[in-house]
Amino acid sequence: MRKLDSDPGFAPRLVLDTNVCLDLFVFGDPRVAALDAALRAGEVVAVTREDCRAEWPRVLRNPPFRFDEAICARHEAAFDERIACLPDSAPVARDGIRLPRCADPDDQKFLELALQASAAALITRDKALLALAKRMQRDGRFAIVAPEAWIASRETAKAAPEHGLEVPSPPL
Repeated sequence: MRKLDSDPGFAPRLVLDTNVCLDLFVFGDPRVAALDAALRAGEVVAVTREDCRAEWPRVLRNPPFRFDEAICARHEAAFDERIACLPDSAPVARDGIRLPRCADPDDQKFLELALQASAAALITRDKALLALAKRMQRDGRFAIVAPEAWIASRETAKAAPEHGLEVPSPPL
């Protein structure tokens, strides 16, 4: 598994939930092609940590998928190639930030990861996480958005200088 460089550089960090990873690494969903391109180009960095990464092989081996071991290994390698793992020593924000409780306790770790990684966005299709988007925006933390919304905001921001439009920065 690729470890996150100690120098975070300037590429915004993203957290991708498991459903988005399925779209990227299993299904090759064209709706997330621009996200995949941004990851490959190093325009953004997707991050994970051990507990979030551990969910990936479990999902691949459980219903409805139950892929054989060779296919699982291929999907795990694709994940590890494009998603960096935070080091165990990564600092945890201690400035009194209280995250909302996700209705699905299994998804709480993705909120915690986004905060710990100082991520610009948590990209998800999960309704329980998306329900927290307005609160997180109000609190000035990271964005919680569906992949299509993240892609659309990036495209709008990229097009703005061409047309002389002033558009607020997207939740990268």
